Amino acid sequence: MDWMPDRKLKKAIYKQIAEYIENGIANGTFPLDKPLPSERSLASKYGVNRSTIVATYSELEANGLVDRKKGSGTIISRDIWGLTKKRIPSWNRYIEAGTFLPNIPVIQRLRKEMEEDHLINLASGELSEDLFPNEFIRKTISTKEFTGYLGYDHPQGNIDLRKTIVNHVRDYRNIETNPDSVLITSGAQQALQLVVQCLLKPGDAVAIENPSYSFSLPIFKTAGLKVFYLSVGKKGINPDDLIDLHRKHRIKMLFLNPIFQNPTGTLLPYQQRKRILDLSSKFGIPVIEDDPYSLTSFIEDDVSTLKSMDTNGNVLYISSLSKIAAPGLRIGWIIGPTSVIERLADAKQQFDFGHSTVSQWIGNEFLSSNYFDEHLPLLKLQLKKRRDLILNEIHKYFGDHVECFTPLGGIHLWCKFKNEFNELQLLEQSIKAGVIFAPGTTLGTEKGFIRLTFARVNEEKILEGIKRLANAVEMLH
Repeated sequence: MDWMPDRKLKKAIYKQIAEYIENGIANGTFPLDKPLPSERSLASKYGVNRSTIVATYSELEANGLVDRKKGSGTIISRDIWGLTKKRIPSWNRYIEAGTFLPNIPVIQRLRKEMEEDHLINLASGELSEDLFPNEFIRKTISTKEFTGYLGYDHPQGNIDLRKTIVNHVRDYRNIETNPDSVLITSGAQQALQLVVQCLLKPGDAVAIENPSYSFSLPIFKTAGLKVFYLSVGKKGINPDDLIDLHRKHRIKMLFLNPIFQNPTGTLLPYQQRKRILDLSSKFGIPVIEDDPYSLTSFIEDDVSTLKSMDTNGNVLYISSLSKIAAPGLRIGWIIGPTSVIERLADAKQQFDFGHSTVSQWIGNEFLSSNYFDEHLPLLKLQLKKRRDLILNEIHKYFGDHVECFTPLGGIHLWCKFKNEFNELQLLEQSIKAGVIFAPGTTLGTEKGFIRLTFARVNEEKILEGIKRLANAVEMLH
């Protein structure tokens, strides 16, 4: 019986095929005077993608066993013992050996599909270009004299921007702080990475929301942390669930997105926010508050962040300009105790020697301008219109078959299909229909959910996008 790779083994298929060919070269199964089978024929024989065979031959070439020549195919090396041959590294081995874990395949697939212009993008967690402050930035660059410094700046970030952020969080988020307690980061995600790498060690137990944006991040596993989940309902997490988790696992840190949470859009009620802070103080558990959305509230009530309620210094507060201005600016910040900020700043300097001074200059001009007060209400108005529109369209096409959380702010819609379905199959059908979304299992453990981002596309594309999604669902039945 012909040899076939064993898909039940943990060893990668391309490595199994490479080892089989290597053994075949040694025992004469593959003679020295004949070329090896083509990539296409081997892919067909073993029922794999051609890219798998490309990786196989790259592995053999790196080990000095084969030569690959364009137009001539792959042949066994005449210098098989490596006496004169210059060898290249086996990059596949290096890729797999790295300690920083890659995104899960579905996330990688979504990222590639987002590059396709014909797809309506309801997956990417960002604003559409028409919501960016493009005109203000163009005027700033063309009419204002650059007052920044083009050398290496302070490890914590430009002092003018840090002072502006101090004023900004005081006026808009009721947070009192000072410039020494602020660190500028490359968006909120770098802030999270700094916290994980600098303040925790392998084996530490952390708690995150389920579902949550953090669920999809590989940084927790890369750091060797033990991750435990707090279920998110229509009113966010139940703070008392933290008590049981802490008793069993000694939770070292709690990661929360309490204001218009990603992906559910839920707002953690005030009393639950207060309870979280009480438990944080009781058990000495630091809280990492990720707050991208509190300024996008669709309600009149003032939404208090955990940090604004924190009287003991238990909360590390993370925010950015990504969801209220433009993600391309890469301006985020962490607010916390000065000693912690200095530790994180030291690590950031080792990573990148500090943030772009030009980007910080633009961010400072934006936050300190009168334009910001005009931009924010218009942004909220547009987001609310899109939220209402996408909810109407979902009801129009799906009726009672789909239940959605109605967010009071933010940019995401969390929807549950009442009939069971395979999310990945629906994603494939949706891509064929011309629309993409984020499958719920990329953000949490429960099945049957999808996340739709209504900020990424305009109203016309929302109408067409939900229509295409309905066509994709119909194609599954």
